[in-house]
Amino acid sequence: MEKQTVEMALLLDFFGELLTEKQRYYMELYYNEDFSLAEIADLGAITPQGVRDAILRGETTLREIEEKTGLMARSHQIADTASRIAETLKEIEARTQTADLAPLFEAIYRDLDTLG
Repeated sequence: MEKQTVEMALLLDFFGELLTEKQRYYMELYYNEDFSLAEIADLGAITPQGVRDAILRGETTLREIEEKTGLMARSHQIADTASRIAETLKEIEARTQTADLAPLFEAIYRDLDTLG
């Protein structure tokens, strides 16, 4: 899958509910289901150019939302950080085999799992 397709699919997952119903529907078919513009047009009784225009407007909206909020980038950053913390904790846990610490490590791992 090419980079733009992956980016749009992720943006659609994050912010799709903020699009119009048709934009979201066309974009989901195009990016997530790999439908062609012509196939989508047939389903929606619209021209392929009309589908493309709706998708382009949706793409612009999604990029603007991410640019203004940074939520998707921040979410990925949090997940990456949580993963690194979990790896560091595993190293600490391996070096300190104390039964008293086991419940603390388990609690930290549970909390990290909720972050991503």
